[in-house]
Amino acid sequence: MLFSSYTFLFQFLPAAILAFAAARRHSPRAGIMVLAAASLFFYGAWQPIYLLLLIVSITMNFCLGLRMNDPIRCRTIGSIGVAINLAVLCYFKYTGFLIDTISTLSGIQLPFSGIILPLGISFFTFQQIAYLVDIMRGAKVERDIVSYVLFVSFFPHLIAGPLVHHAEMIPQFKRSRTGRSAILAARGLAIFVAGLFKKVVIADNLAQFVSPVFDHLDAGGGVTMSWAWLAIMAYTLQIYYDFSGYSDMAVGLALLFGIRLPVNFRSPYQAASIVEFWRRWHITLSRFLRDYLYIPLGGNRLGEQRRYVNLMVTMLLGGLWHGAGWNFLVWGGLHGLYLCINHLWREWRGGLRVSTPGLTANGLSWLMTFLAVVIAWVFFRAKTMAGAWLMLGGLFGFGAGSSAYSSPGILRLMGLPILVGEQRLLLIGGCAVLLALAIALLLPNVPRIFGYHEYRRSPEPSAFISWRPNAAWALATALALTTSLFCMWQRLEFLYFQF
Repeated sequence: MLFSSYTFLFQFLPAAILAFAAARRHSPRAGIMVLAAASLFFYGAWQPIYLLLLIVSITMNFCLGLRMNDPIRCRTIGSIGVAINLAVLCYFKYTGFLIDTISTLSGIQLPFSGIILPLGISFFTFQQIAYLVDIMRGAKVERDIVSYVLFVSFFPHLIAGPLVHHAEMIPQFKRSRTGRSAILAARGLAIFVAGLFKKVVIADNLAQFVSPVFDHLDAGGGVTMSWAWLAIMAYTLQIYYDFSGYSDMAVGLALLFGIRLPVNFRSPYQAASIVEFWRRWHITLSRFLRDYLYIPLGGNRLGEQRRYVNLMVTMLLGGLWHGAGWNFLVWGGLHGLYLCINHLWREWRGGLRVSTPGLTANGLSWLMTFLAVVIAWVFFRAKTMAGAWLMLGGLFGFGAGSSAYSSPGILRLMGLPILVGEQRLLLIGGCAVLLALAIALLLPNVPRIFGYHEYRRSPEPSAFISWRPNAAWALATALALTTSLFCMWQRLEFLYFQF
């Protein structure tokens, strides 16, 4: 069940809100029990069999946490728990990749029937690994099973994040009162609609310039430079609006229940360095990789050479976390290389007496960062390495050949009549990309527009566009919702489904 579906919007969500409100009138604990039950139902609605997996995972980690109350056995039990969680994740997510790799290298075709990836397994597994590791580091053991179940399964963040931390979520569930109010609910609804608009109106319409081109390349075809740049720029913006839109919807939904989720995106395409990009893109994953992988590996405490090794290992594993394939490994490796170069540049530049960079230098830094991110997205989006190399060849004018994407070919794949014309279609796509890029670069991000702040954190600085609970913003929200509902009739493409 996706947030951008009529079933969720007109059946599940109203029922969950009404049931929660009625239960809260009885007691706060009744409210979180209803919310936990609704979250489990939400997960089971997709594949009921995998609800059992989620329940087993929650039960196992909760019981391990209770047994870790003994300081003597804490580290041993925690290590076993982390190993079991990783083994389950690897089985479902990486078995097929390992078997395909072994078959390719050995030349022996191993039998494999395929495994369906459970919904959101990467998210709920990593959250529980962080919980066990924190107990090993001295954090308090959670003894309330209902709060723990809701921490793991809370439906706004369950299938696509953000990755949440037990220390910022469970205390909110245990409050005798939540911050629920009419204004907070209105803010939550407005944020949800903004995210829905980003996903179904912007991201899904950009997808029509992405999927046919990459499918053609993965099948062995070529692509002209104009179509290559249109496709990769459209994807660069599609993945941003898709994932950030879903994260915004999660934040808005949680606010309807008086819960504050962490912000996952802060205008990442405005970053002027790769280091800054990763402070703005998928912030909760960056936090997890830093706290539970990079720092335990030694971080920057063991010398410069080890620091760069740790960066590469962290980003390579971060790439594999996104998906089981060599293309994701290359994507992670590229970003690891980018980060190493970025840190080396800062160290070299720090040794020089350089004045504050001017507008031209900042603009050049932004352009280099943005292009590096775009090039890396080629490997993230292509389903085959061959398709990725063909796309890179198209971007730089090599290897288009006679099989290059032609006007009739792309129009047929897009389901459009040939009479539309290739140049007109390129112009339409280019205008759509430029408009989406301008919004990402020039407008404030959603947390700033709506004055949203995370749990126990100060609000975002005010922006030149600021949400207010008034008639004008209500009308804008209604128009955005109406447009989104209309666009939901088309085939939706959710990039982080079964992630």
